[in-house]
Amino acid sequence: MKKKPVVSIIMGSDSDLPVMSEAGAILERFGIAHEIKILSAHRSPEKTAGFAKSAKKRGIKVIIAGAGGAAHLAGVVASLTTLPVVGVPMDSKLDGMDSLLSTAQMPAGVPVATVSIGKAGAVNAAILAAEIIGVNSAPVDKKLRAYKKELVRKIDAKNRKIKVKG
Repeated sequence: MKKKPVVSIIMGSDSDLPVMSEAGAILERFGIAHEIKILSAHRSPEKTAGFAKSAKKRGIKVIIAGAGGAAHLAGVVASLTTLPVVGVPMDSKLDGMDSLLSTAQMPAGVPVATVSIGKAGAVNAAILAAEIIGVNSAPVDKKLRAYKKELVRKIDAKNRKIKVKG
């Protein structure tokens, strides 16, 4: 039986899928069930609103929203739910700076946690979602601690490599 998703990964276009699938891969690594959808704040506003308003009732705990250009998706969704929303700016016409600013510059009262542009942002958004879920899930927290130890091991290995060459 497939586990019910607790994280929604949404994006404004299928062209965002190569980047946003990175978030899905990280969530899978932590054993967190998720769903992936294409929604648009501009092209399908009613569907986007319906998604945002029903997400909590469906068991979603965190929403990761990737969008480029005007990048309104995360903000629109955040305005319609009390769930945490993590915005992933896509690399776009202005090297992603337009997306970054559109995602990060939210008015007071409508927070969107904003991560870096592109693939690194998608990875960090998934880790942040896992950390949020890990507050109430010992198994996810344990996997996060192991992941962070792995990061340290990789840095130690790189330092050993430098000493050998230097």
